[in-house]
Amino acid sequence: MAQLICQASANAGDSYEEAAAILNTFTGLELESRSFHRLINRLTPELSAALPTLEPATDPKPIPILYVENDGTGVPIRREELSGRKGKQADGSARTREAKLGSVFTQTTTDEDGNPMRDPGSTSYVGTLGDCRASGEQLRAEAIRRGLAQAGVVVFLGDGAAWIWENARLYFPTAIQILDFYHAVEHLGELARALYGDSEFAAAQQNLWATELKLSDAKGILDQAERLLAANPGLEEARRETALREIAYFTTHIERTRYGYFRSQGYFIGSGVIEAGCKAVIGRRLKQSGMFWGESGAENILQLRCLLKSPHFPAAWQARRPLITARQAKARRWSNVS
Repeated sequence: MAQLICQASANAGDSYEEAAAILNTFTGLELESRSFHRLINRLTPELSAALPTLEPATDPKPIPILYVENDGTGVPIRREELSGRKGKQADGSARTREAKLGSVFTQTTTDEDGNPMRDPGSTSYVGTLGDCRASGEQLRAEAIRRGLAQAGVVVFLGDGAAWIWENARLYFPTAIQILDFYHAVEHLGELARALYGDSEFAAAQQNLWATELKLSDAKGILDQAERLLAANPGLEEARRETALREIAYFTTHIERTRYGYFRSQGYFIGSGVIEAGCKAVIGRRLKQSGMFWGESGAENILQLRCLLKSPHFPAAWQARRPLITARQAKARRWSNVS
């Protein structure tokens, strides 16, 4: 019954009340939704503590390509729990906390056109409202559980956020790093508009550069943009600053934009898995209209949803029992001496 409550609470789209109604539909039991909240807050920390005790994958078959991805999205938090926190509101305050999500999946094959194919059922998730390093540690541990040691190639995919690539450097130092192609194309658009103005010509230039980028890398585009900027000393200051910022962006990620090579190796060049995960794992339960979470409640539901969207929930459920027994034994410090 506790497992059913966990599943209903994590998967119900709107509330614990909806979870109670779903459970009533399937079991005929009438339970107070408040008890669901209390149970989740008690059980999820136990399951999270049990997860690191799981053994890594033991399948001797090597993994051709193991992918790891990191991203974040804001979760609405109660105002009283955000007091003093800086945010993106007009007055500098915050309405959300960033939930950081990590995903791991494998690729064994490509299709007949050489496009990569994600292995069915191979995606797992980890998530936290903690800081960047907490997310990186989670993701590293999950990759080890999923067979990092057996991977022939490890690919780290992400957008342009600095914390994502710092996690790649710290926790996956030997991974091939690939900047999400579609984020790169968005930045090509910014660069083209800065150089040519908001016009049809700028849109056409973005498309030309996107094709070049997909077939090769960003080096030629950078050379062209720098020449265009130097040839137009009268460009208005705001557009010049934007162009310089976008040139710096591609300079920073130059080795991560070798899309021609990456595609020749059959690698994914888009981070669609983690972006879809932000919507399906986080958004579908934690970002519904009118929701405002307490931080601990949001953390528990996030971690529970990651477990349920991954293959680890049954094993973590069993692994928590020895931990509970050990904790209870340690707590027994009384005697019967009168």
